Amino acid sequence: MVLTTKSLKPSLSWGQLLQQSITDPVELLRILQLPLSLLEGAEAAWQGFKLRVPRGFVARMEVGNPADPLLLQVLPIAKELDIHPGFSYDPLEEALPNPIPGLLHKYHGRVLLTATASCAINCRYCFRRHFPYKENNPGFNQWQQALDYIRADHSIKEVILSGGDPLLLSDAQLANFLQRLEAIPHVTTLRFHSRIPVVLPERITSDFAKNLQHSRLHSVMVLHCNHANECDENVAVAMATLKHAGVTLLNQSVLLKGINDDVNTLQTLSERLFAIGVLPYYLHVLDKVHGSAHFYLSDAEAIALMKQLTAKLPGYLVPKLVRETPGELNKTMVI
Repeated sequence: MVLTTKSLKPSLSWGQLLQQSITDPVELLRILQLPLSLLEGAEAAWQGFKLRVPRGFVARMEVGNPADPLLLQVLPIAKELDIHPGFSYDPLEEALPNPIPGLLHKYHGRVLLTATASCAINCRYCFRRHFPYKENNPGFNQWQQALDYIRADHSIKEVILSGGDPLLLSDAQLANFLQRLEAIPHVTTLRFHSRIPVVLPERITSDFAKNLQHSRLHSVMVLHCNHANECDENVAVAMATLKHAGVTLLNQSVLLKGINDDVNTLQTLSERLFAIGVLPYYLHVLDKVHGSAHFYLSDAEAIALMKQLTAKLPGYLVPKLVRETPGELNKTMVI
């Protein structure tokens, strides 16, 4: 049985829904009618990296199923405390391409701004779960240094808002940033990397969409969705709103053991994304961040899955299997 979202009051704003997010692992298990024994030995894991998940996302989980693929992405477990060779606190070495607080300049022609220090959901495999946001988030009202950096480098055509999750900023804050970015002539594209349209689709307001629609910048929204069960009707409505505003919609997933390491699961995900107007973009092998080793699949396993997936889907629905390698000027193709 899957929980219904009817218990949520549709009149609540996205901010109010966010405030109602579940942060107590005990409450999460009780809602899903699961034994508290699943939390044995995990207290240090959730103290070090807090649980946070919107109730609307929990409503898509199956009651009584400890192996639910959405639950496994957010539930703290004791295995996160295990030490594994090759797993580190900064697997992408992001401290190196960080010339000023809040700005990462790793790739030619584009920069990434860590616009916020938090997310609407804390994914247990997050490669930035140990990122020093306090030192790299100067606050939205102090972005002038980053904008000056972008203005001075005419090779920068695209600005990527990431985080944390940039859609935790208000419509007014994002409109202000958009206006300031539009004043830099050589910038042509604004890209958002966000999980919020999937986990809190109510965030995609008409005001937000209109601001993007009326901008001279081309807008791209890269979602983060790992399983077809994440895409309910509310997500489909949010995607329709963005498409109507002319936003290009792409998705990147992470290959996760026990969640989507099955060809039929990956096929269904691609087909469901396409049905709501989103094209699969990347399938990432896991970034080896400390605390996530239980999600890891080897390259051989990943390649075998991709070969099966390629045989089942048309080419435009097959994501590229990639990894991000520190120091490289682009994503590294695994196959």
